[in-house]
Amino acid sequence: MIHPKTELRFINDKVGYGVVATEFIPKGTITWAYDQLDRSFTPADIESLDRVYKDILHKYCYRDSKGNYVLCWDNSRFVNHSFNSNCISTAYNFELAVRDIHPGEELTDDYGYLNCLEPFVCLPEQDTSRTCVMPDDLLHFYKEWDNKLQAAFTYFNSVDQPLAFLIEPSYRYKVDAIALGIESMDSILNCFYNDDENLMIVKEGMLHSFAS
Repeated sequence: MIHPKTELRFINDKVGYGVVATEFIPKGTITWAYDQLDRSFTPADIESLDRVYKDILHKYCYRDSKGNYVLCWDNSRFVNHSFNSNCISTAYNFELAVRDIHPGEELTDDYGYLNCLEPFVCLPEQDTSRTCVMPDDLLHFYKEWDNKLQAAFTYFNSVDQPLAFLIEPSYRYKVDAIALGIESMDSILNCFYNDDENLMIVKEGMLHSFAS
């Protein structure tokens, strides 16, 4: 479920629609959380579907640490990519705002931590040398994302949390303890789907493409 102080808006012709804050969302706020209406598909589920459904799921799903495809039922699926995203996934099935998000500003994710199936080239951005999202980005950038999440967690108890009720019971104690500073945060690396065979196929395909 996406934060209630957001709405879907047309951004521009290049990126299409995106999710925009309608009110101030401070650093440390849960901006999205997995809920009971989100649907998970195994790779076998995907393969059993007609092509039209496969294309939709490949476009709008992210993959979890088990390799399952998760389709968000609400506007969450329209959150756009940024290499300097203002939201970051945690190991607890929710995302945090890692800086203040102002009214009219897009909520963004770095697709590098969403276990994308194959590389894709992104629109250029300032303050980064990255130009392409890779399936193994979590292995290379998790420390940077962990640092931002740890800083955001220090604000967790001092901001309004309208989505806190969605924190899964198995994570509740841990999240509370992290917010109080009495336990360490689990790394975002826990979100990584370790599909070595798929990564090898992707990388071989890229080398072939670059050599052509």
